[in-house]
Amino acid sequence: MTKLSKNRKKVVSKVVPEKEYSLQEAAALVKEITFTKFDASVDIDIRLGVDPRKANQMVRGTVALPHGTGRSIRVLALVAGDKENEAKEAGADYYGLDEYLKKLEAGWTDVDVIITTPDVMPKLGRLGRVLGPRGLMPNPKAGTVTTDVSKAVKEVKAGKIDFKVDKFGIVHASIGRVSFAPQQIMDNATEILQTIVKMKPSSAKGAYLKSITLSSTMSPGITIDSRTVTGI
Repeated sequence: MTKLSKNRKKVVSKVVPEKEYSLQEAAALVKEITFTKFDASVDIDIRLGVDPRKANQMVRGTVALPHGTGRSIRVLALVAGDKENEAKEAGADYYGLDEYLKKLEAGWTDVDVIITTPDVMPKLGRLGRVLGPRGLMPNPKAGTVTTDVSKAVKEVKAGKIDFKVDKFGIVHASIGRVSFAPQQIMDNATEILQTIVKMKPSSAKGAYLKSITLSSTMSPGITIDSRTVTGI
């Protein structure tokens, strides 16, 4: 029999298998069962009653988390001309066009989000093999292809994230850090859940929110009772 570590015993004693916790309980509990020496990420996994293989049941969008993600987002604005100053003043970490297109083509991807304008998108086609697998390809639905570069940069820096249901019908998203107060974790979780509920495809039948799980880096998942989430 495998011997449980001291921290693992604490986790086992606090999380009851098969129990559905209220969002308020889960937001506090996830902090108690995290023992990493770094400020771990708090993640939410939402299993939806949709078939992602069908175009009319794809759930994808963006949400501005009230308290941000708790991490510094490195933004690259692929822009030219006056848009460069616009991106710089809005807080973009990198801004420019030809120089960064060459760097990306060479394999450089030391950024979290890339924002660009519609006229630049044709130049990114050849970079699909570099940006696609890393989730960096700008997309109009995610608000990262826009003429209002300043607004897009500011929103991302303030905590706007994009989400997309995977092939198993699950939305995975990072909604904060363990250092957040329970109320901040609750607020961020509620915001993304309310957003996803509003996006329910009309063609989706049966239960839409099948399960909601909250966890942190290296912690077990805590199952949430969806009835305890306000506004959904």
